[in-house]
Amino acid sequence: MIKDSIEYFLISNHYGTRVAQRSQVPLINHINEGLVVLDQIGASDAAKLAFCIHPLLQNDDDLETNWSTVVNSCYSKVVLYAMEYRNIANAFLSDKIPEFQNSQIQLSPISEVNKMLVADKVQNCKDFWTYHQGTHPRSNELEIYFDKWLHSLGIDEEQYEELCMKIDESK
Repeated sequence: MIKDSIEYFLISNHYGTRVAQRSQVPLINHINEGLVVLDQIGASDAAKLAFCIHPLLQNDDDLETNWSTVVNSCYSKVVLYAMEYRNIANAFLSDKIPEFQNSQIQLSPISEVNKMLVADKVQNCKDFWTYHQGTHPRSNELEIYFDKWLHSLGIDEEQYEELCMKIDESK
């Protein structure tokens, strides 16, 4: 159902055939693998739909470009979740590690948004360990970043490994 939604269509259309610069993995892979995680942790369909559109609203340029289309195409609850995701995620970005190293990550009061964050950080961390650990110029900082996020979200090493296994099994 999710992959037949307008939200999935919007992000698929937005990403097209583009790939990540360093890994050459299709950008849509982030959404597909995140949806696997969301299934595993019992997220609602609204959270899954919001996860699909979160890249369309995450940074200011994309928000400006895509706002009208998203608001006119998606349920208000889905847009609310995506905007709250943006609020929480953008407050603790990887380029702010030195600034936030000794602070706590503020999670959302909306549990479904926190589930979206779990999906995002597990998937991104999996890609980091697969494609970038030890070779990325900011590898040490990114390890700290993902450890801090996963810890804040209550995801321990065993849960992380189980979710990564589920992602791998879905292929």
